[in-house]
Amino acid sequence: MDNTVRTGTESLWSVLGGDPALVDRVEHGGVSGLLPARLPVMDLARAAVAACSLAAVEHAGLPGPVRVDDGAVATAFVSERHLRVDGRAPVNFAPLSRFWRAADGWVRTHANYPHHEAALLAALGVPGSGSVEAVAAAIGERKAVEVETAVYAAGGLAVALRTPGEWAASEQGREVAARPLLTRERLDEAAPRAGSGRPLRVLDLTRVIAGPVATRTLALLGADVLRIDPPGNPELPDQHADTDVGKRTAALDLDRPSDRRTFDELLGSADVLVTGYRPGALDRFDLERPGLVTARLSAWGDYGPWGGRRGFDSLVQVATGIAAVEGSAEEPGALPAQALDHGTGYLLAAAVLRSLTEQRAEGGSRLVRLALAQTGHWLTDSLPRYSPERYLAESEGPLGRLRHALSPVSYEGGPANWSRPPGLAGADATEWLGG
Repeated sequence: MDNTVRTGTESLWSVLGGDPALVDRVEHGGVSGLLPARLPVMDLARAAVAACSLAAVEHAGLPGPVRVDDGAVATAFVSERHLRVDGRAPVNFAPLSRFWRAADGWVRTHANYPHHEAALLAALGVPGSGSVEAVAAAIGERKAVEVETAVYAAGGLAVALRTPGEWAASEQGREVAARPLLTRERLDEAAPRAGSGRPLRVLDLTRVIAGPVATRTLALLGADVLRIDPPGNPELPDQHADTDVGKRTAALDLDRPSDRRTFDELLGSADVLVTGYRPGALDRFDLERPGLVTARLSAWGDYGPWGGRRGFDSLVQVATGIAAVEGSAEEPGALPAQALDHGTGYLLAAAVLRSLTEQRAEGGSRLVRLALAQTGHWLTDSLPRYSPERYLAESEGPLGRLRHALSPVSYEGGPANWSRPPGLAGADATEWLGG
């Protein structure tokens, strides 16, 4: 591995509490130059997949090596775009899930689910099914933060574009920056679970990309993954086709006594519970069980003024300044993949596997918590980023003060820079130095 790739993998593996020596098992290769962006998106993707793979071989007791292929990683990080159902391309964003120009900036909305679309239209006072033109007009009359506040109050999702500095200065931004990428806790002294010979049982209460990517990965590794959705609110068909491969799915209404009893029986015999609903949404169901590994995923974290907010990758990019970095404050951009979703998904799977490995040796119920905003902070503030200043030099000479690129030819004991700056064209003597 080169230093940049290794740095990301070492960082994630350290956060997961893994043995540093295992990082030497990772082999990196494949096509280069994929997922191009201003931010080190490919480094995030490689590191997340490498950490997940390391956790898998550690848990399975295999010697490795772990092979990380850039082509496979980049393709998986845009898996939803490659999906075809009988030749039909997927619908990844509904017409009202997009950037909108507000009176003083930009807003991004997420209205893929029918109830989120209805909340958006109600907050904006747009009647009926709501055309793109009508929504654009309603948002264009208001300030971006006003739209954000009104739509969230109505139960919808809209986020005003912020620069990195504005996010860092906000209360939620400070909360995110003050916390680790993920947290892992041992909750009690429950005895280690004895091996039963059956597959690992994973109860999946997640939606959209990050959580389902994690449980999809656990299913790949042999787990029996059972996903539960509310009867009246199933996953979007194309999301289901992409991220529920390898799993079984069912519908239960946890407010119905008979369904709740069924769910409690499932939970009582599960090894892992993965949740992806906003913090607090499932608290009333009392999901703790001795010896269980629980992984909780959220958009903004379960802290700060945004702790109870819903969110998706595209909105986290807008709030945290990533969209401004990839574009500008005047014309926002986006990452080349839903990298916060996919990266957090593989990291979540890794955290579950590491918790199971530790539990097998030490016992204890385990809790891991991750947030898309934390992954975004790791991408923007922790991973090495290309900066041309590192490879530039300045010198004084006959042409004045010259800034120039350093030579890429480098070796131990070799020159760091040229011995002389360029002179005035044609002004040197026609003779060799030293006579």
